[in-house]
Amino acid sequence: MIQTFIFATTSTLFNLPLIWWLVPLSSLVALFTAFYFYRSVMSKGEGSQQMKEIAQAVKEGAMAYLFRQYRVIGVVFGVIFIIFIIMSFFDLVSLVTPFAFLFGGLFSAVSGYIGMYTSSSAGARAAHAASQSLNNGLQVAFRGGAVMGFSVVGFALFNISVLFFVLYYLVPMEFYRGFDSLREIATIMISSVFGASAVALFARVGGGIFTKAADVGADLVGKVEAGIPEDDPRNPAVIADNVGDCVGDVAGLGADLYESYMGSILATVVLGVSAMVLRAADIDIQLRYLSLPLVLAASGVFLSILGVLLVRTKDDGSIKTIMNAMERGILVSSIGIGLVSLPIVFVLQIDRPWYIWSVILIGLLVGLIIGRATDYFTSSEYEPTKNIAAQGEGGPATVLIAGFAVGMRSTSIPVIVVALGISLSYFLAGGADESLMGLYGIGLAAVGMLSTLGITLATDAYGPIADNAGGNAQMSGLPDEVRTRTDQLDAVGNTTAATGKGFAIGSAALTALALLAAFMEQVRLEMIYLLQVEELDVMGKLIPLREMTIRDFTIYYDVSPLNPAVIMGLFLGSMTVFYFSALTMSAVGRAAGEMVKEVRRQFRSIPGLMEGKAKPDYARCVYISTRGAQREMIAPALVAILMPIVIGVLFGVAGVIGLLAGALATGFVLALTMANAGGAWDNAKKYVEEGAFGGKGSEVHKATVVGDTVGDPFKDTSGPSLNILIKLMAIVAVVMAGITASMGSGGLIDKLIELL
Repeated sequence: MIQTFIFATTSTLFNLPLIWWLVPLSSLVALFTAFYFYRSVMSKGEGSQQMKEIAQAVKEGAMAYLFRQYRVIGVVFGVIFIIFIIMSFFDLVSLVTPFAFLFGGLFSAVSGYIGMYTSSSAGARAAHAASQSLNNGLQVAFRGGAVMGFSVVGFALFNISVLFFVLYYLVPMEFYRGFDSLREIATIMISSVFGASAVALFARVGGGIFTKAADVGADLVGKVEAGIPEDDPRNPAVIADNVGDCVGDVAGLGADLYESYMGSILATVVLGVSAMVLRAADIDIQLRYLSLPLVLAASGVFLSILGVLLVRTKDDGSIKTIMNAMERGILVSSIGIGLVSLPIVFVLQIDRPWYIWSVILIGLLVGLIIGRATDYFTSSEYEPTKNIAAQGEGGPATVLIAGFAVGMRSTSIPVIVVALGISLSYFLAGGADESLMGLYGIGLAAVGMLSTLGITLATDAYGPIADNAGGNAQMSGLPDEVRTRTDQLDAVGNTTAATGKGFAIGSAALTALALLAAFMEQVRLEMIYLLQVEELDVMGKLIPLREMTIRDFTIYYDVSPLNPAVIMGLFLGSMTVFYFSALTMSAVGRAAGEMVKEVRRQFRSIPGLMEGKAKPDYARCVYISTRGAQREMIAPALVAILMPIVIGVLFGVAGVIGLLAGALATGFVLALTMANAGGAWDNAKKYVEEGAFGGKGSEVHKATVVGDTVGDPFKDTSGPSLNILIKLMAIVAVVMAGITASMGSGGLIDKLIELL
């Protein structure tokens, strides 16, 4: 029976392993599931007329922002598309690359639109459902988040499936530059990740600037100066704040993880195919190694659906029971992937099957540990966050010091776990003998970590929906019982948001490392097809390029700490991370400054506003946040896109590797620091608001509000944006490898020195 099963699943359809067809099937299942949950959410009532009006204002603001952002992205994409077309005429990229780039960006944008529309519609429905029971509120908010989760995985797998099918079957061979068409197809597909990355960067940076400008204005003037509660309808920035939750934490996070998901899968595909080409394996074996990460991700769709259906709580549940319900769903999905991945490895007849299976388990385990560590350092149930709140007795300064210290300390466990995961994955996959197989193992660990993205992203996107539900309940004046339930849902959302950011950062580190290895493979292809190089002199020995290992390349390009190009790249990579963060922090500061002035002006100039007799001008605050976000997101995007190109031209391959390594190491640690410090400051404030140290309105509360305000751009703008920076720089390096390779081993600087 087992032999019959293996024979059936290893049979081929259109020359592809039969099990490969699970990938397009799972994409359709994921999209159908997203549609089903969307219909389920939209079938619920929105409550009173006032609740509907508030929800409509949030939805209009969110969609207006998104359309303006997509117009800017459209212009940028048009310019990059034209550049790619020009490059294709010089054979620097494939003629298919510009269209793959558009393809990736389009599907990322569509999934962002669906997630944004659903989340902005679900807030009032979750609040109204919470008036019936806690579990009803949870189901609406969580299934609203699941729409985003399954839209992302569905469109990503559909993107990959359709693009691969078109490139493999429909594109004529003359479009490719050599005989290793499968390897070239794999590298072309990474261009679609470039499109997704560009959308992700604009969504994360622009969305982060929007939401934090509104949040800072609402908190500083509303809570601290005016002394009114959070989400009070008298606060002019309150609608912009609720819009920002959808903009930054749904569309932004979804685009970020869409990019990580596609990037990890396709980088692993490149490494697997390249490893088999180096072995001179036939096309059937190459296709099996190509299929493994795809099928692994596809199986995660079905197990994520199971996990989502398991998330429910009792009507008299607490914050802890809600968290336990979500953790149960994620754990069941992860265990399911662990069990299912073993037969998948055997069916595809992958070498060292038990070791490869253990690599996938390592990826799952790393993701779970990072989530737990983030929870410990940011949740108000544990000592680090409680200590920050206690420091509020000394004023804002001690709150800031304690919070930043927690952020720095929180990097220890994720960094150690990721480093161990990388090492174990590399050697268990056979990296000691074949470096490409070791790197393939690292890629599989990243895919394993992201395989349950459907439910993981659902828990993340749940947070802003629960936050909007609480805001709607507050502004609509719902009974205290309902607001208690929405506060419970919101408190869980804060923890899942912090955990989601830690998960996204950890997966970004593994994905970026796999993309760095893919860059080396792309350099090999460009030297063969663009520069017509057949062999290279490595330490006095001529080695054919097709037979060179990664180690041979590192020797040829002198990728060592003693090479000035590598050292310069390392420093410039680290500097880029800090400069990028400074740009995004400054952007939030400028936009928030305008928001603070506007909120103060309205409190001062609108008669009867503080007494509740007049309505504030919500639209003006939404406009200020939108204008600030659109204006400020261009410069950080240019830094991310241009740095790998400039360094590649000036310092060659060794300089780019140094740049990517420096950005990866520094960006990973700094992103963890900023995200966890911001999350801890936020939850310390909420811990005080629950009654600790004098509760709302106390001096400790005011001190923690200042800490939360400083932490807002840390955790929702700069920190999360660094995930995309380190991945986008690696993807740009891969796509622009033709230019880098054409500059020689030392780049333009080396050529100028030789001329002198």
